[in-house]
Amino acid sequence: MKKKIGFIGLGLIGGSIAKAIRQYYPDYQIIAFDKNKETLALATQESLIDVAATTIDDNFRHCHYIFLCAPVAYNTAYLPQIREYLQEDCILTDVGSVKASIHQEIERLHMEEHFIGGHPMAGSEKSGYANSKAMLIENAYYIITPTSKVSKDRVEEYTAFITSLKALPIVLNYKEHDHITGTISHLPHIIASTLVNYVRDTDSKDGVMKQLAAGGFKDITRIASSSPTMWQHICLKNRENISQILGDYIEALSHAKAAIDQADEQTIYNMFDASRNYRNSIPDTSAGAISKTFALYCDIIDEAGGIATIATILASNNISIKNIGIIHNREFEEGVLRIEFYEADSSRRAAELLKKYRYIVYER
Repeated sequence: MKKKIGFIGLGLIGGSIAKAIRQYYPDYQIIAFDKNKETLALATQESLIDVAATTIDDNFRHCHYIFLCAPVAYNTAYLPQIREYLQEDCILTDVGSVKASIHQEIERLHMEEHFIGGHPMAGSEKSGYANSKAMLIENAYYIITPTSKVSKDRVEEYTAFITSLKALPIVLNYKEHDHITGTISHLPHIIASTLVNYVRDTDSKDGVMKQLAAGGFKDITRIASSSPTMWQHICLKNRENISQILGDYIEALSHAKAAIDQADEQTIYNMFDASRNYRNSIPDTSAGAISKTFALYCDIIDEAGGIATIATILASNNISIKNIGIIHNREFEEGVLRIEFYEADSSRRAAELLKKYRYIVYER
């Protein structure tokens, strides 16, 4: 049955979800509003959207789903405008990585029966509609945070819809979501940014630190290149969780400092041993180790034999693979598949080879 989908904001995430919908549901009608008129013009030119709305207006009436895909603070501000266009069967959702603020505003405006929060764990250092792609959310975790008043049937329907876009939905309470993302997403961004700034501020006049800060250092701080505006919004909207998490982390750093000050060999060893064991147990290898890794990322369609085909191409050209796997949490990565090699030359040759076979390859 043909449905009408609305988008408030058509940047990297909004554009990618819209493209996924267009790919799997070509007959759906897609309405979009974005402050950037060039974005709307490009999306219209690419036949992604059917209606380019210059304001949030009657075009959004009778939508089956409305996706809020603007920065976190803006999504909350748009709610009063959207409220009057919500029909009884409309599901309102968002894609923000902070949930408390929008859930609280939804409750204040008595919109709980319509709202199911959402957070696709996917992204890129690149922003904007021009960098969006249907494959961005494929095989990526997609956290869903229903309100207490939205019906079970609506939650099941929305979960099925997200699954049909090839994402991997996980249902969480919004407070649990904010604590989890504060720890595994927001804290690492703050650490990366402060670490980069610390190196900048303590570097010598001739910039030796900057010259040598490639390889592992650049890997572990790559997420510091993310959008300052987006992370400003996130820190302000999730400040209570982030403050508590930062306090705990600073205490952990203080313990590490004390162990080093006291030359406590066993405590220092245990710290590194425990972190190594835990990190090695995390599935879906991701960049972030201090030592340089030789890996590339590429986009593949989720179909039988997709990984086997790439493995065969590389093996037939005598390129050995150290590790290979789908990245489900791609907030910090670009590319669906991560392939790790034993040395730099193999990684370089593999990238050249896969490009010849028309794969989209991202090199680190």
